Amino acid sequence: MERLLLHACCAPCSSHTLETLAGTYEIHTFYYNPNITNPEEYEKRIRELERFVAEAPFAAGVEVIPGRYDPEEFYAIAKGLEDVPERGERCYKCYELRMRETARYAAEHGYDIFTTTLSISPHKNAAWINEIGERLSAEYGVDYLFSDFKKKGGYQRSIELSREYGLYRQNFCGCEYSRKKQ
Repeated sequence: MERLLLHACCAPCSSHTLETLAGTYEIHTFYYNPNITNPEEYEKRIRELERFVAEAPFAAGVEVIPGRYDPEEFYAIAKGLEDVPERGERCYKCYELRMRETARYAAEHGYDIFTTTLSISPHKNAAWINEIGERLSAEYGVDYLFSDFKKKGGYQRSIELSREYGLYRQNFCGCEYSRKKQ
């Protein structure tokens, strides 16, 4: 079974993604999200992810790997893009920041393949995510699993699983710029 490193942004987005991939891969989730600029929000999301993985039968054996937390990494890529609307260049750079660290970690730790939960959100551009994944795959020498987890009812299923497990569902991506728009 191939070892897959799954970049996880939160428990709700991980729910259907893990349900879909379980049994096909040996999955480890990589929680790397410096875009979540509020430390309390960051901690709340990783604890919720850990709880979900511990409770969901299809996630049995999935390990949650915390990445480093340094919001300054996000602020550096967002500089000058603070007022760009959601789904714009700031988001593209944020996807790349998180996926680059995932690809680097995957290569460094001998994973066969990597992907991200980001494509489950209807607010995220799956074409951009897959373009970045393909480029990073070539750069780091680790296969990338193309995805659009929101398709075929995936996003709706994540909502159902969130209800079933009582998951905290945030209404913003995590960065202070998207929160201001809420």
